Parts: sequence; structure tokens; C-alpha cells
Amino acid sequence: MLDLKRFEIESNSEYASNKKLKERLRKVKSKELDQKFEVNHHAAFEEIDCLECANCCKTTSPIFIQTDIDRLAKVFRMKSSQFIEEYLFRDEDGDFVLKSSPCPFLNQDNKCLVYDSRPKACREYPHTNRKNMHGILNLSLKNTLICPAVFKIFLEIGKEYRK
Repeated sequence: MLDLKRFEIESNSEYASNKKLKERLRKVKSKELDQKFEVNHHAAFEEIDCLECANCCKTTSPIFIQTDIDRLAKVFRMKSSQFIEEYLFRDEDGDFVLKSSPCPFLNQDNKCLVYDSRPKACREYPHTNRKNMHGILNLSLKNTLICPAVFKIFLEIGKEYRK
């Protein structure tokens, strides 16, 4: 069973080390880095069950792009403007994000009420099995504090690149 309190303590205590690792990873060839993340992504998710955790849904908000808003508004039989008014606000970067956390679409059993229509950012989270990991290393570092799988990926990759 995943202990989110223990994860929070561990991920915070390793943050400085992971920040140094992130800087070392910037020097790794792009293809090699992408491959390391891909392999470790699959290994991490063989061990970690998102439905047991849902920490991302409990603590953060995805960015909602217009197609997400339109799709979810349709699910709830609302106008897009109504959906925005009900659930979203613009953050300091001008992006639409949820007004509150945990996510209003997260059920008690950690299942997503709108899973089939969820935002693109949710579909792709935690973004560790994609191309150009160099471009999102800062985001991935932040995600070590949110997602136990990303934390585990950093620990595994770090075994090879920490000095």
C-alpha cells in the first residue's frame, strides 16, 4: 500500500539531490535521455498503481486547453463558458486551471468521473514516456514531489548519473 505521507517526506528530502541530477541530465544526449526515461517509466508503472495514489488529482491541476474545455462542457451538457465559470480560472501564466483541489472529477475510489474525456494534460501525465525529455526536465523535477512514479524514475536514473 502506498503511503503518501512517507512519499512526501522522502521526495522532499531528495529534492536537492534530484535538482542536481536534473542539471547532470541536461548534458545527456537527447535520444539517450528519452530512452532512459521510457524504460524507467514502464518499470515504475509496473509497481505503482495510479488508482491507489491519485496524488496528482488530489494536489494539482492540469492545464485545460480549449478543446478540453469544449469536450468536458459537452459531457456536462453545458456551454464552454459555463464550464469555465463553474470549474476553472486563469493562473498567473494565463492558463485555465481548476479552481480547487482535489479535482472535482475525482471519485472517492480515485477513479476519474470524466476519464474518457479527461484533459490532454491528464492523458499525458506524468509526461515521462515522451520524446524531448530535455524540454521538460524542470517540470519532471517538480513532478518528483507529486508523483511517486516520477520520484522512482529519478531515483533509478540517478543510480547511473549521480556522483
